[in-house]
Amino acid sequence: MKDSNFLKEHNGRLMWHPMTSPKDSADAPPTIITGADGVSITDIDGHRVVDGVGGLWNVNLGYSCQPVKDAIAQQLDILPYYSTFRGTTNDVSIELSYELSKFFAPDGLSRAFFTSGGSDSVETSLRLARQYHKLRGEAGRTKFLSLKKGYHGTHIGGASVNGNANFRTAYEPLLPGCFHIPAPYTYRNPFNETDPEALAQLCLQALEDEIAFQGAGTIAAMIMEPILGAGGVIPPHPSFAPAVQDICNRHGILLITDEVITAYGRTGAWSGARLWGIQPDMMATAKAITNGYFPFGAVMMGQRMLDVFEDNPNAKIGHGYTYSGHPVGAAAALACLAETQRLNVPQNAAARGTQLYEGCRALMEKYDIIGDVRGGYGLMTAMEMVSDRATKKPIDAATAQTVQEVAYQNGAMVRVSGPNLILSPPLILSETDATTILTALDAGFAAA
Repeated sequence: MKDSNFLKEHNGRLMWHPMTSPKDSADAPPTIITGADGVSITDIDGHRVVDGVGGLWNVNLGYSCQPVKDAIAQQLDILPYYSTFRGTTNDVSIELSYELSKFFAPDGLSRAFFTSGGSDSVETSLRLARQYHKLRGEAGRTKFLSLKKGYHGTHIGGASVNGNANFRTAYEPLLPGCFHIPAPYTYRNPFNETDPEALAQLCLQALEDEIAFQGAGTIAAMIMEPILGAGGVIPPHPSFAPAVQDICNRHGILLITDEVITAYGRTGAWSGARLWGIQPDMMATAKAITNGYFPFGAVMMGQRMLDVFEDNPNAKIGHGYTYSGHPVGAAAALACLAETQRLNVPQNAAARGTQLYEGCRALMEKYDIIGDVRGGYGLMTAMEMVSDRATKKPIDAATAQTVQEVAYQNGAMVRVSGPNLILSPPLILSETDATTILTALDAGFAAA
């Protein structure tokens, strides 16, 4: 590896980074992470902090998960790659599809289509939804519904169903036929409704209204996160998701849950669908499926998909990726799934999530800069920062950055996205680690 002087000299100069501008990377070079262990990361200057971001929602089992590392190393020696395109496959992807069918059986899902990551899983779901309706003789069902504030990756299809202009405006025109419903976001919504149950009903009415306006026979699928993640950790009222499923079923619309974040234990349940007691037609997963150690994803299929695609000579899937079912990724996923279940991570996610959520609520009592705290379901928590609580005016970027930087200097990496400070640490977080994050945040807000 090049020495630290070389890395610092070239930091921000030659690599374009996601979710920022080349100028910002050059003007404020990113933190160079050079090591990690347990739930902590170490930067190039030797500063070690608890990772309150969990990589990027994906390092659920921390950075020292030896079973996954061993599985990757062993598979590289046995079969480092082979395609799963028509006519060939590999043994580990077959085994993984079997294990996933058992794991997701309570969600009503039993078949897997493997991808290279979350955006790929969303794209796959959208494409298969359209094909599903064509195979059934309803070729006019091409439109998609989703929630404002929702995040569904960065491919053209995913960006089109995204509910955040930051991922859309610079790349428009996007996929036609994508329409957005108000999210059950109590802090900011067009109804000025702060009661979660009442707001859920208003959003459901908006969904029904949009379906009536568009025509149910033109809509292929509704895609939504069980808890909105990147949009600022927005959990709906428990009545919301079951009602969405009922509406979709009544109108012949497929329901896709985007569980790139929420699958595999993060919410305190094994999946977001299980958290709310629903059974989607498709579920997009990735991230924690390999603990972030290998780019991999899986779209899981429900019975309606099976009924149309299987034993059907016309159901040829003209879609896939070079790395679909990659044997090294499949080996990593097998080991990760086994370790995730062995550790029963939802139990700790629920306990530590409650600790962080209540700790953040206490910080809100202390600092007026915190306008709202959202979470309460596993290790997903967000604090929305404001410059004025009365008007809910969002915080300026410089102050938000100060909070993040001071928190980092005091022992925790946290993530600021717009006005939201988001926490998504590994699910093996200890009580002491959670306290470290809260202490660091206290210092950050005190400095703002």
